[in-house]
Amino acid sequence: MKETVFNVSNVKCGGCVNKCETASKKLPSFESAQFDISAKTAVVRGDLDPQAVIAVLTQAGYPASVVHF
Repeated sequence: MKETVFNVSNVKCGGCVNKCETASKKLPSFESAQFDISAKTAVVRGDLDPQAVIAVLTQAGYPASVVHF
């Protein structure tokens, strides 16, 4: 299982996390995501193209960038 860490902007509460997870679940091979609201990061698990994750999170209103694979 591949893990990628992302910086995710605008995540302020559990509702934001839920919206991010709902958007990410649309991606094939998405397994799970763990968010740290205070650090504004997410560890996303699955065989995913990081650019696809960035695209769905940004489209949901949460601009993201890769921290590391």
